Amino acid sequence: MIRTIEAMIDEEGHVRLLENVRPSTVRRALVTILDEGPAASDTALLSEGALSKDWDRPEENAAWAYLQSAQ
Repeated sequence: MIRTIEAMIDEEGHVRLLENVRPSTVRRALVTILDEGPAASDTALLSEGALSKDWDRPEENAAWAYLQSAQ
């Protein structure tokens, strides 16, 4: 399973994860360094996976179906 975890990297290159991570075995990781601190849009993108569980439900689609008929 691939999992994205927010982290901060200080000027000396030390990485601090912003949530606890306890893998069952040694794992490889990739670090992507962003040009600036997290913006509101970054937070929204990071939330998309968790929120999509609610967004992709049939009940949710039915609740918003009236907006689709206008197109």
